[in-house]
Amino acid sequence: MTKQVQQLDRVIIRFAGDSGDGMQLTGDRFTAGTAEFGNDLSTLPNFPAEIRAPAGTLPGVSSFQLHFADHDILTPGDAPNVLVAMNPAALKANLPDLPRGADIIANTDEFTKRNLQKVGYDANPLEDDSLAEWRVHAVPLTSLAVRALEGFDLSKKDAERSKNMFALGLLSWLYHRPTEATIQFLENKFAKKPDIAKANIAAFQAGWNYGETTEAFSVSYEVKPAKLPPGVYRNISGNQALAYGLIAASVKSGLPLFLGSYPITPASDILHELSKHKRFGIRSFQAEDEIAGVGAALGASFGGALGVTTTSGPGVALKAETVGLAVTTELPLIVVDVQRAGPSTGMPTKTEQTDLLMAMFGRNGESPLPIVAPATPSDCFDAAVEAARIAVKYRTPVMLLSDGYLANGSEPWRVPASADLPDISTSFAVEPNGEDGVTFLPFKRDAETLARPWAIPGTAGLEHRIGGIEKADGTGNISYDPNNHDKMVRLRQAKIDGIAQDIPPLEVDDPDGDARVLVLGWGSTYGPIAAAVRRIRSAGGKVAQAHLRHLNPLPANTGEVLRSYDRVLLPEINLGQLALLLRARFLVDIISYNRVRGLPFKAEELAGVIQDVIDSE
Repeated sequence: MTKQVQQLDRVIIRFAGDSGDGMQLTGDRFTAGTAEFGNDLSTLPNFPAEIRAPAGTLPGVSSFQLHFADHDILTPGDAPNVLVAMNPAALKANLPDLPRGADIIANTDEFTKRNLQKVGYDANPLEDDSLAEWRVHAVPLTSLAVRALEGFDLSKKDAERSKNMFALGLLSWLYHRPTEATIQFLENKFAKKPDIAKANIAAFQAGWNYGETTEAFSVSYEVKPAKLPPGVYRNISGNQALAYGLIAASVKSGLPLFLGSYPITPASDILHELSKHKRFGIRSFQAEDEIAGVGAALGASFGGALGVTTTSGPGVALKAETVGLAVTTELPLIVVDVQRAGPSTGMPTKTEQTDLLMAMFGRNGESPLPIVAPATPSDCFDAAVEAARIAVKYRTPVMLLSDGYLANGSEPWRVPASADLPDISTSFAVEPNGEDGVTFLPFKRDAETLARPWAIPGTAGLEHRIGGIEKADGTGNISYDPNNHDKMVRLRQAKIDGIAQDIPPLEVDDPDGDARVLVLGWGSTYGPIAAAVRRIRSAGGKVAQAHLRHLNPLPANTGEVLRSYDRVLLPEINLGQLALLLRARFLVDIISYNRVRGLPFKAEELAGVIQDVIDSE
């Protein structure tokens, strides 16, 4: 049977099922095939915090959304064109996001009376007219997978677990995805269980063959590769990119990397990734708690290493005292905060931008530190390198604010050449620096950076005091002198303020230079904002866009940029934390747009807000 192949420029697919149905693995493998094919892509994993949420219930639904295209894209997409629903809960939880006319591939085997009742369906939606506005493909995914594995020595329960691989095979056929990498992945993943590997491969291939032979799907779809700038690309998640950035910074600086960390969602994958790379001299230490993790990292910095600690919001609160110690001892330290929904435990697997004010002020005393925030999953690499550059050059802790959306999301990353990375060279004190040629002054500062010398413990003649009690300027001796304390407070602040001269100015995207509305963002709002700005411009509207990477200090021209526009709109996934800071500093009437739902903004939503601001002019 010859089947029609339809060309599309982009597709948004959402895999959804129980948290035990393997939706994250399915989405990840489809993403890997899509990256191999050469499409531009962006992903949004969305899963419950529980290790195994109640089966068949709405809170237990896990989903993975993938947007892929033949052109440059910026977000995982506002709404899926295709929903793969493995059970009634997955259908009910995701149907409100599905536009009319979209495709639903439903696993009919799971639409039992009991499963329907669990989520409040009085009747089977696959059999009445309630889904008439969508294109429904009712496929018995579970029983087809079991039938494909009849020749294997597997229990019925084990065979049923392969239904996600059957679905992956069907979708791979439907969108012309390459299969070799998935087969190789399964062989490697189950290398010690070859029978399981063969079973999963058989289910995957059966799904492909089903799509090829069934009359239920008369059309398959092709999305051609995207035209990306030349280079070597790989698919990468934000946490993976951040880990690679830290490794690159270690190599470029010549400093051994020490990670002191306590596992916490959604930052744990950085610990997992760095622990794989001992060949680069990486030492990863899984501490007994958050405080021990940051204490070990700061101790490593004191000993001449690049100290890093990774966590999320609750962990930052626990680490605050030690971060303050890093401020006063003026030692380099990278504190990675992969933000999640709070307060307290909150929603561990959902994203937010709610730790900015804690990063700015969440320590006792005047304890300023630089803050860097990546914009996209791949940008986490560059942000990590930048955080290390600042920490080493200015002898300061640096807060790197990622978030759950960036951490778990993925996109193609153009692998940079080592020569293109910034210089992070550093030097240690090796001899006394006092005027008498004998005395070592641990707080004698560099005239340009105000950084103090970094002396490795045990260096002859460079013995000095270290600790949290205030130090005398220059000598580092313990001091309770009021004027000295005032001077040291101001010097530490001036050091951080001076970094503004060492970072790029805030760039504004204003094609014609005559826009009157500026949309400003920071962190992971970059993609939705940029996509919304594209929509406004394609409709003939005029709007400017700027995005902040450095949040403390701000780029030197930030005030000038803000005052150049009649209206400044600032979308944030918090209740207006950056807006509060900008209003206080620049006396500009920032228009806040805030949503705190644990999800990224949608481009359509922001486009409507931007248009409203333009129309109010």
